[in-house]
Amino acid sequence: MRIIDHFVAGGGLAPATRPDVGRWGDVFDPNLGEVQARVPLGDAAVLEAAVQAALGAQPAWAATNPQRRARVMFRFKELVEQNIDALAHMLSVEHGKVLADSKGDIQRGLEVIEFACGIPHLLKGEYTQGAGPGIDVCSMRTPLGIGAGITPFNFPAMIPMWMFGVAIACGNAFILKPSERDPSVPVRLAELMLEAGAPEGILQVVHGDKEMVDAILDHPAIKAVSFVGSSDIAHYVYRRGVEAGKRVQAMGGAKNHGIVMPDADLDQVVADLAGAAFGSAGERCMALPVVVPVGDKTADALRSKLIPAIAALRVGVSTDTGAHYGPVVNAAHKQRVENWIRTGVDEGAELVVDGRGFTLQGHEKGFFIGPTLFDRVTPDMSAYKEEIFGPVLQIVRAPDFETAVRLPSQHQYGNGVAIFTRNGHAAREFAARVEVGMVGINVPIPVPVAYHSFGGWKRSGFGDHNQHGMEGVRFWTRVKTVTQRWPDGPSPERGAEDGAAARVQDAFVIPTMG
Repeated sequence: MRIIDHFVAGGGLAPATRPDVGRWGDVFDPNLGEVQARVPLGDAAVLEAAVQAALGAQPAWAATNPQRRARVMFRFKELVEQNIDALAHMLSVEHGKVLADSKGDIQRGLEVIEFACGIPHLLKGEYTQGAGPGIDVCSMRTPLGIGAGITPFNFPAMIPMWMFGVAIACGNAFILKPSERDPSVPVRLAELMLEAGAPEGILQVVHGDKEMVDAILDHPAIKAVSFVGSSDIAHYVYRRGVEAGKRVQAMGGAKNHGIVMPDADLDQVVADLAGAAFGSAGERCMALPVVVPVGDKTADALRSKLIPAIAALRVGVSTDTGAHYGPVVNAAHKQRVENWIRTGVDEGAELVVDGRGFTLQGHEKGFFIGPTLFDRVTPDMSAYKEEIFGPVLQIVRAPDFETAVRLPSQHQYGNGVAIFTRNGHAAREFAARVEVGMVGINVPIPVPVAYHSFGGWKRSGFGDHNQHGMEGVRFWTRVKTVTQRWPDGPSPERGAEDGAAARVQDAFVIPTMG
């Protein structure tokens, strides 16, 4: 049985070669429904070994000039690109997403690494000459020390790189706790970072469940925590981390809406929905699981086009290059999604296409779910209120534009939203009024580019800083402001004794800047 060990510097841990000792998690092959590896579920002792290694490495790394740190990021980017095929295969056979999605997962992470390569410019502070008589003021961004990331199963490459890329470039050490469901890629990324020239202890990986999460949130040497996962856990992480005096950004769940105006190009909308709702088996926080056509005429036309498009989707094993999407991550998640489909039926929604019971020949034990379509879903249904996180698309009919704005604005989640229209005024009005953190206009998955920031509102995001972009730089650093004066010495008109007395007197006066 393959063992996926912790990646902790300095030999602080014995190799995890005894699956009969301690607590362990199973890593499945979602295509076959079989265990392919095991991962140790670490505790506070494992974390302490990683923290001690980080404490030893971080001061010298912070003292390394930003240009040299940038060179490590450039080299890391090159190594990931050279290994992208192997990384994508590793990701697909543990997560279940098809190879094209796995490469996209890695590429979107690399875009943040590219952003982090510009860290010499990003860390430039502010300077004011002559803020007062002979007084200059400057500010500088300094690293926090040790940061930590707790990442979900659905993007095991992208989200870790979103976090550690900026944190490490800013001069911090970083401890990553990835999902125990698909931990191989995060470990491999840490190995590549070491190969790129980062010192041992700057990027480490520890595995675990709630026990490890609590140890991270409680450890006094860890100054900041970034989290992505479900909203209930995000709220827990935020609250416990803040109570422990940490800086915390915690991204939660989502229920993203796609508004379809009567003037929209329905063929393009259907093509976009096929990827946005069903791609990666719907296991994306930026998926588009709710479509809101405005007016029954629009809804009927959209539905008639969606049905054949869904029938044409090909569900296959994650290494099948012709498949549109693969299995979900494990049996428990498959059961959860199917339970939500049953709940939708019980609540009175019209089940147009039922993906339950889907099997693939030769992979009958795999965690596959066929594409599912509901119509006439209403806002009072729990299947609408909650995140399903599977290949399920719901049609919620809106009689008018005002209702279409109100639906996502009043939802408990506020991660992303999209509007499909040819009308510039309607798009502008919608973007200005909707209460959601990320808006797409004729863009079904509005994930911002790396030099902007990612983050939702309401129960989709807890904390004051978003992921990556300058928001990420601000999160992983703190500002130090220096006010300085360089006196010229005694005045020529006064003797040394008078000058010394004047300097003592001046020391009791706070300099004015005006």
